Amino acid sequence: MSPCTIYHNPQCSTSRNALALMRERGVEPQIIEYLKTPPDRATLQSLIAASGRPVSDFVRRKEALFDELNLGGESVTDAERLDALAAHPRLLERPIVVTERGTRLGRPVDAVLDILPPTAA
Repeated sequence: MSPCTIYHNPQCSTSRNALALMRERGVEPQIIEYLKTPPDRATLQSLIAASGRPVSDFVRRKEALFDELNLGGESVTDAERLDALAAHPRLLERPIVVTERGTRLGRPVDAVLDILPPTAA
């Protein structure tokens, strides 16, 4: 396994920019196109927990499905948001980058810099 993984959507400019930044730094990550190979709920929960950010940060608010499922409501729990992410991978905010140094949501793209391997910096 690569020492670095990116959960990637090639249609997303931010995800493409994060991948380009990683490659510019000498990192060739394992690329998981999460729309083709969606992470299961347990993997999502693990990734989000490792990032130290709330579940709500990983839900794409710009998706129509976000409003349809009322995921922005104050009474919506993290468990319900995780269920929605597992059932509807297009709701997942991207990219997510995982290295031995940590897990980051690549928004902004520069957020991944502090977890890239030192030899790549």
